[in-house]
Amino acid sequence: MRLLLLAYFTILLSAAFLPASSSEVRHARNFEIIDYGTHRMLSVSNAFRDSTQIHHYALVPKRNELPELPEAATVIRTPVERVVAMETVYIGYLEALAQLDTIIAAATVDYISNPKVRQGVAEGTIQPVQVGQAIDVEKLLLLQPDLLITSVSGDAAFDIPAKLERTGLPIVLSAGYMEQDPLARAEWIKFVAAFFEEDELANQIFDGIEKRYRKLETRTKQIEDKPTVLCGAPYSGVWHVPGGDSYTARMIFDAGGDYLWSEDSTQGGIPLDTERVFLKAAGADYWINPSFYRSMHALYAADARFAKFAPAKNGQVYNNTRQVSPSGGNAIWERGITQPDKVLADLIHIFHPDLLPEHELVYYELLQ
Repeated sequence: MRLLLLAYFTILLSAAFLPASSSEVRHARNFEIIDYGTHRMLSVSNAFRDSTQIHHYALVPKRNELPELPEAATVIRTPVERVVAMETVYIGYLEALAQLDTIIAAATVDYISNPKVRQGVAEGTIQPVQVGQAIDVEKLLLLQPDLLITSVSGDAAFDIPAKLERTGLPIVLSAGYMEQDPLARAEWIKFVAAFFEEDELANQIFDGIEKRYRKLETRTKQIEDKPTVLCGAPYSGVWHVPGGDSYTARMIFDAGGDYLWSEDSTQGGIPLDTERVFLKAAGADYWINPSFYRSMHALYAADARFAKFAPAKNGQVYNNTRQVSPSGGNAIWERGITQPDKVLADLIHIFHPDLLPEHELVYYELLQ
């Protein structure tokens, strides 16, 4: 009898820590959400290249008592109401979730393009907390955010300083930028939504994004005559062309383009000099994303040899700079992350104008 009772209580105790369910994540590889009934556990992996650490965040509703939790988990009480966005990419997710009003501080505010957030910065309702690499830790402590969301690169010179880590503020790392698929990056809206208990809204938004993206993608599936595409521009003498397994390469493929480095399996950039890029891509049909340049004059001023590339001669150089703010913020890295279907439509219109003749470019512009 005693053995039966012991087994009974063991089963009850184990059940308390068993996941009740996990949220459906169809494309993103770097996070998961598991519901334990009393709380939900968000786990983030692959926070930067070659990282093996998994970061755990226990989301506990404010209306509930704190349950027993693993020591390694950072506790976040939900729904959060005071958010610090340390990169502009989060503004796109927050805008889609109608949570811009929760932003109380942001980093590198000059690179924010969202008009409402810029207005908040100008009026003082959103505090700037980072200029260059200098983070104002004292101001963050005074603000007492519910959530400070950021990402890391693995380079200590650019990542969260130890002084900030020691504050005990609720710092959450994301890894959306490490996803190579446009739909995977968009699906991180589910991760952000979990902090606001807005999972159903995020699912509805993402389902729409996925449906529109797949519909556009279908239109390029049967295309045999794919134009060749060159991408990027050199910086400080090095031309980091996107690898063949990168976010940009995938977007070009889905748009029906033949990316010239598609055979390379690199996920990040491939460092090359201009001469090597010219040897491979001088005769490309299109040139997209040439750094920050917004005119052919500016492009040639940087390097007169660019005029020898076929897309430059033929007037087929496009950049994703249509919505750049006066201070340099680019909406494609905010709203564009949650609108990969519109970015894809832009590229299809550029590579195959006959497929989407009525489409008006949203993020891209033809350099004149």
